[in-house]
Amino acid sequence: MRKGRGLLAAAVMLAAPWVAAAQQQPNQEEITRLANQIRKKIVTLSNYGVFDNITFGIAPCTAGYKVTLKGQASRPTLKDSAERVVKEIELVESVTNEIEVLPTSRHDEDIRLAAYAKIYYHPTLSRYNPNRGTPIYGVQRRAFMGISTDPPLGPHPIHIIVKNGNITLEGVIDTEMDKSILNVQANSVPGAFSVTNNVVVLQPAKEKKK
Repeated sequence: MRKGRGLLAAAVMLAAPWVAAAQQQPNQEEITRLANQIRKKIVTLSNYGVFDNITFGIAPCTAGYKVTLKGQASRPTLKDSAERVVKEIELVESVTNEIEVLPTSRHDEDIRLAAYAKIYYHPTLSRYNPNRGTPIYGVQRRAFMGISTDPPLGPHPIHIIVKNGNITLEGVIDTEMDKSILNVQANSVPGAFSVTNNVVVLQPAKEKKK
């Protein structure tokens, strides 16, 4: 999988922003430009990675736009970093930060590690792995401190969100077959209580003509 596609996939992870209703007609071109700036700021943060999921909304204000950040962060620093970089954007008047910081329990950390291995080292799904060939087990820091403190680097099109033993998958994938394999792999993670697969298929299967 080429790096360019991975970056695009990472950008898609930031769901299309919702725009709050306003008395005057919002400037769609300006909002689109702002949304692209916000996406770029967030996906290029050094602490934004495969175990995080951030979405945002845009609402017109008196002298600019109010941005609402939502989603999940595996590290508290990401919540603060996302707010800081969005506030730096010229058109942003204010930021409401509703990003949830995920639990860092031993159980959830073990699930993150196992889910990553099940998904990104599967023979079919490994092409989505920007770190193919790089071992994930046996790293002392990950073994003792938890994988969220030292996550795999690079753009990952499939994000793995773990909360209290429950897995939610977000992002994009090429085909329906890949999504089916992804679902099987995630549901085979030891210790996971449930799996919600929200991954979007870029090439959905065509309906058969009647």
